[in-house]
Amino acid sequence: MSLDPVLLSRLQWAWVIAWHITLPAFTVGLASYIAVLEGFYFFTGREVWFRLSGFWTRIFAISFGMGVVSGIIMPFQFGTNWSRFTEATADVLSPLLAYEGLMAFFLEASFLGVLLFGRRLVPRWAHFFAALMVALGTLMSSFWILATNSWMQTPTGYQIVNGRFEPADWFRIIFNPSFPYRLAHNVTAFYITTAFVVMGVGAYLIRRGKSGEEARLMVRMALDLLIVLVPLQMFLGDQHGLNTLEYQPAKLAAIEGRYDTVQPTPLTLFGIPDDKDAVMRDAIDIPDLGSLILTHSWNGEIRGLKTWPAEDRPPVAPPFYCFRIMVGIAFLMLFIAIAGQVLRIRGRLDTSAWFLRICQYAVPLGFFAVIAGWITTEVGRQPWTVYGLLRTQNSVSPSLTGTDVAISLALYIVAYLVMFPTGIAFMVGIVRRGPQEAALEPPEIESGRPHGPFESAAGPGAEP
Repeated sequence: MSLDPVLLSRLQWAWVIAWHITLPAFTVGLASYIAVLEGFYFFTGREVWFRLSGFWTRIFAISFGMGVVSGIIMPFQFGTNWSRFTEATADVLSPLLAYEGLMAFFLEASFLGVLLFGRRLVPRWAHFFAALMVALGTLMSSFWILATNSWMQTPTGYQIVNGRFEPADWFRIIFNPSFPYRLAHNVTAFYITTAFVVMGVGAYLIRRGKSGEEARLMVRMALDLLIVLVPLQMFLGDQHGLNTLEYQPAKLAAIEGRYDTVQPTPLTLFGIPDDKDAVMRDAIDIPDLGSLILTHSWNGEIRGLKTWPAEDRPPVAPPFYCFRIMVGIAFLMLFIAIAGQVLRIRGRLDTSAWFLRICQYAVPLGFFAVIAGWITTEVGRQPWTVYGLLRTQNSVSPSLTGTDVAISLALYIVAYLVMFPTGIAFMVGIVRRGPQEAALEPPEIESGRPHGPFESAAGPGAEP
């Protein structure tokens, strides 16, 4: 049996990034949350903020370490699996990725050391400043990574010289047409993901009768953020959809499962895509609603995939189903946020066992939505690595064999299935002990030797 190096390279990239993306989806929001906690402690001096900040900083450190290890594999694959893509785009993408390392990662990693080990060594204002710098570093990392990805989706500001993309206008490269929408949509998703984790942990501690004040603050702060950000995210998603309609109409057609151009366009709630015959089977449609939602006009036109050559069409099933998963999760999140606020107003938030249990079960919702959104975006871009200009099949390394990729993919699968459960186990151990127990541990400097932030719990750890 012949092994296709292009398919296997895509699967390997998907495996690595599907795991890795869960970490920035958590740490970007968590870094900002820690900065808020440090700010409250700095301005009020209340010990509850001190305990919460220390508790979540330990969890952040583990996630950061996992992110470093899992993320370093991706640029490595540029050389091993995607050398023709790298050669063609290096003059544009390499500076963007370098800025991410120099301006974001180094800033984040440097001040994380102060945040972890400097609590009793630096003034309170300096510790607060370190938390702000770590949060800024995570946001700047998102800025440059999403600028890179957005340029691949909507390339501008370049010229092609001897088959290579050369920069012509750096402002247009960075602030390409989809970048503002992608940045706002992703960062908001990261904050929502973190809020659901914080709320779920708080709910767990309330139900266990541990760290009562800290747990109640976690749940209330998360709900206050979610009641604002979840509706905002729906609006941002709508704006991002209008941008996709303008600049990546084939992707939007795949998301909507639209093979034929119909005006006005119905909204397909569900169906079974058949790419071979270019038809949506067993479709459940709502007449005209697709035009209203996607174009903000009752008679708006959505081009069908048949208007593109078959070789230029993305596969429909992954973006079609994943988009609906993402939207369904968004409405479930909205219900949870509203229900929590209603219970809070009635004074029953801390005693509603059913709601606290839902909060625990809802912890992974943000991660599922982020992964579903990533699949929608990246599979919908196919068959291109640089949209409309460089095909995926022409991006893979020329001497790569299917056997080479199969072996490395198998090793990555084993490594990630060991690393991620181990890291999660460390974090679960910290959660079970709670903020108050963690605050009773020995100080960071004892007997002249620095202690790791979670050494007494389950051994040392770290993350980007």
